[in-house]
Amino acid sequence: MGLTTVLILAIGLAMDALAVSISNAMCYQNMNRKWALLTAGAFGLFQGIMPVIGWFAGIAFTKYIESIDHYVALVLLGFIGIKMIVEAIREIRHPEACDATKQLNLKMLGVQAVATSIDALAVGISFAAIHGGLNIFTSAGIICGITFICSLIGILIGKKFGGLLGQKAEIFGGLILVLIGVKIFLEHTLG
Repeated sequence: MGLTTVLILAIGLAMDALAVSISNAMCYQNMNRKWALLTAGAFGLFQGIMPVIGWFAGIAFTKYIESIDHYVALVLLGFIGIKMIVEAIREIRHPEACDATKQLNLKMLGVQAVATSIDALAVGISFAAIHGGLNIFTSAGIICGITFICSLIGILIGKKFGGLLGQKAEIFGGLILVLIGVKIFLEHTLG
């Protein structure tokens, strides 16, 4: 994958963290500068680590999936993207109420960081199936940095605009992942 594709993929993956950051800023009264940096750091760190873990797992199976790598990328990225879109639509239809007296804590932040980065694990597996382009550590660093920035932006949006954007960001992220999966598939089957 080239730099442009990795940047777009990173933005797509970061949409979960963006949506949760918006929600955290709206729902937790202790979302100050310290918690904003902790949140963005945790989301960025986990979003950067998970593709590396997925990549190592995928490398172990590369010789078995080399002939179908473009199908693997299409299915994984398509599934993740569609899942993000469905979850966002479900949340729009049945929003959970915020209790503005709640306090964010490290345990909750850890759960959120893992939950928002599971998709990146599957993306790491698809990286192993695709040869060439940026190495996994460069890609993971880009994903980490983009997620950190998007999380900070999400916290600012959540503080300023409340629920206006919310799950729409996750829908956008899901569409990006689906389109990247289709792009990889078409590049390998047509080119």
